[in-house]
Amino acid sequence: MSEKSATAFRTIGEVAAELGLPQHRLRYWESRFSELRPVTRAGQRRYYRPEDVALVRRIHQLLSDEGYTIRGVQTLLAAERGKPVVQDPLLRIRAMLADALAADAR
Repeated sequence: MSEKSATAFRTIGEVAAELGLPQHRLRYWESRFSELRPVTRAGQRRYYRPEDVALVRRIHQLLSDEGYTIRGVQTLLAAERGKPVVQDPLLRIRAMLADALAADAR
């Protein structure tokens, strides 16, 4: 692969090759993470900005190295953006019960 400047846009193939991922996984992540929006040009070609590439690296690290689930990464990224995380009511109740049990254990 040719060397590009740090600010150059990268194609989906270049990003996939750099991270050792298939291109379809990056397209799937685009559907799951609203923050990941590469520029699309004629013919639906995707061009990843440097900040998109950094986000893809972070998502890949959280999923593969740190063991997060897709939902877990979505929650983490939403919390970092400061948006309230919409959760299933049962999950909210479960979290409240876990907090109450932890408080009782102290």
